[in-house]
Amino acid sequence: MNVPTSMAQTSGCLAPGKRGEGVVVTVKVTPRASISRVEKVANAALKVRLAAPPVDGAANAELVKTMASFFGVAKSAVVISSGESSRTKRVSIRNVTLEEAIARLALLS
Repeated sequence: MNVPTSMAQTSGCLAPGKRGEGVVVTVKVTPRASISRVEKVANAALKVRLAAPPVDGAANAELVKTMASFFGVAKSAVVISSGESSRTKRVSIRNVTLEEAIARLALLS
């Protein structure tokens, strides 16, 4: 794939999903923010601020909702693959191609 340099830099947090289905995103979350939003790509991770506190899975549920909204997919297409109790997580997103994900992340720059 021939990707412009700026797009290649934003894709450092992305990997193709298993069996070519969707993408896997490395995410660094900050709970208890004023609003939930996807901020930027930095240090090979997508920075996401979450309004929910990290209590009883509230931040994880908010992360699923925020990622689904950002990538334009249903919440059921977003699964936290690893790091459920960590600030750094791997999130699997179905129904989005690697190229579509790179294009969405490029809008953050």
